[in-house]
Amino acid sequence: MKKACFLLALLTVCLSGFSREYVLLSPDGALRVVISDELEYTVSYGGKKIYTGVTALTLDNGKTLAKARSPKLKSVDTLVSSPFYRNTSVADKYNGMTLYVDKDWTVEFRAYDDGIAYHWVYGGRKSVNIVDETVRYTFAEDFDTFTPYVRDYWDGDFEKQFHNSFESIYQELPISHLSDTHLAFLPVAVDARDVKMLITESDIAGYPGLYLLHDKGTTIKGVHPRCPKSEHAGGYLGMQSVVSEREDYIAAITGARGLPWRMAIISPDDKGLAASQLTYLLASPSRIVDISWIKPGKAAWDWWNSWDLTGVDFEAGVNQNTYKYYIDFAAKNGIEYVILDDGWSVPNCGDLFSVVPELDLPELIRYAEGKGVGIILWAMYLPFEKDLEKVCRHYSRMGVKGFKVDFFDRNDQKMTAFLDHAAEVAARYHLILDYHGTYMPAGINRKWPNVLNTEGVSGQEVMRAVTRERDQMRYDVLIPFIRQAGGPMDYTQGAMRNSTYQDFVPVERHAGSQGTRCHQLALYAIFDSPLNMLCDTPINYEREQECTDYIAAIPTVWDETVVLDGELGEYIVTARRKGDDWFIGGITNWTPRDITIDLSFLHVEDYVGDWYIDGCNAHRNATDYKRVKEDITAKKTIHLAPGGGFAVRITKK
Repeated sequence: MKKACFLLALLTVCLSGFSREYVLLSPDGALRVVISDELEYTVSYGGKKIYTGVTALTLDNGKTLAKARSPKLKSVDTLVSSPFYRNTSVADKYNGMTLYVDKDWTVEFRAYDDGIAYHWVYGGRKSVNIVDETVRYTFAEDFDTFTPYVRDYWDGDFEKQFHNSFESIYQELPISHLSDTHLAFLPVAVDARDVKMLITESDIAGYPGLYLLHDKGTTIKGVHPRCPKSEHAGGYLGMQSVVSEREDYIAAITGARGLPWRMAIISPDDKGLAASQLTYLLASPSRIVDISWIKPGKAAWDWWNSWDLTGVDFEAGVNQNTYKYYIDFAAKNGIEYVILDDGWSVPNCGDLFSVVPELDLPELIRYAEGKGVGIILWAMYLPFEKDLEKVCRHYSRMGVKGFKVDFFDRNDQKMTAFLDHAAEVAARYHLILDYHGTYMPAGINRKWPNVLNTEGVSGQEVMRAVTRERDQMRYDVLIPFIRQAGGPMDYTQGAMRNSTYQDFVPVERHAGSQGTRCHQLALYAIFDSPLNMLCDTPINYEREQECTDYIAAIPTVWDETVVLDGELGEYIVTARRKGDDWFIGGITNWTPRDITIDLSFLHVEDYVGDWYIDGCNAHRNATDYKRVKEDITAKKTIHLAPGGGFAVRITKK
């Protein structure tokens, strides 16, 4: 039998005279997990040890669950349908082992070719409080890491770190130099020399997300926010929910369920991290039976460009004429949505039913519908949560297509449960969602496919305020390997004002990007983003119609995705297919480089490429590019300017 070929289990070794070890192999045999009955497990790749992990649960009855027995084995090889994703289906192939721990508790381990994962499963009916979940990694060596620390940790108040936006650049530090007081959120990347690894999680609804702290030596440990006991309004505009007091447990479990998957994505090369789909595979299956109403696409976005319209006969801003201009632009270019961001509702009123007098929202929605354009509304967390059912019912009946909900800034049990519940309510009213100011999706996009996008990334919106010392170009060639493994991300690319390192300055009302024009175009192929922004003003897109045509043409969901090449923090090249058309994007950091693209996977004689390539003077003027149409050959070498990129649409002749 096929399953027997890949599973090596029940290998018994004496430890202190009585303990046993159970061995689990990945289907290709490269990954090996040795699990002791004390729930300590060791992970090796190609015969070389990477780390030893420990897991346990502490319950409020004083019991600690940390002793396993009676392994049950399985082997799975199937396809999982994946709508609104980077592939139409995903191969789900793994060897698994379930260990019995207690009357109501088991631990399931899985070994994939590109990683290992485990989670606890509760099978009881009684309510139980989990005081703590032990998560610990001890690495074989003092490996280097790419670690995103919680931002705004200044006054030493540890508790305040659990209120954060999950938007930080990566600190590149060895394990021994990680902080034992400053929380890191997931994913965290580890350069284990022979392999690359990501520590991350999936399927966290109704359970707190995981943070990491340095413990000692080469050991890092998990930390969870405790369950909120009381909250108060605070934060931005007083429209965020801030925890005043917490319980003495991290989660209250009210019935049978699985706890989040603890994952280690492992690859012998960097591009394997960018290609991994484990987060999606380990998420809960879709709860929406009929998904025909869910429409991915692109959105003209107002906030980043500050409603910057020129050459018009009205004053631009949050008003009817401005948004009709955005709608007309979207309709002309086949853009599916227009987002009304911060400003459409009366600020500080505590609800989402008070619209500013400058807008006639029902009339604007009718106007958009007549043009084939959908309207998405921005909302703060607190008023959205307070009137969730009423808000969804009211605006769905009005014709609104979805919400961009912002400033959650927590991942404790109550907040992860709310994001799950909000997706369910929105789905009943056929509303799509874009979650901002929150943690990475962690699989919610599989469970609730109407959640098309999630922020959890320090995206291009920061370019309105940061200086040139903020190295966004290096960040751009890190997040496809790290953050994107957690699911789609709303980075908000598409800037038409582009700057070299020397020329970049932040201008809030006339925002621009670091890096070249072609770098911006390439991001549409590199980033997973089923709801994708056009961040710049319609005026700039109309001035740059050639580039706008490329952006308008590129899909946001795909039949196939292939990471062709890449190196953490240096460069990446990604190819995506929709139907017969291929779109390929490549970007570099501030280091110029020549990249040779291998296109031999195509029948090259049948294809022609429409290339957008950094111009000869892009190192001096980042807007410089050239467009080249030519027959596809098996290999093509392209020069990338500092902060540069390329984009190509490949079609059949």
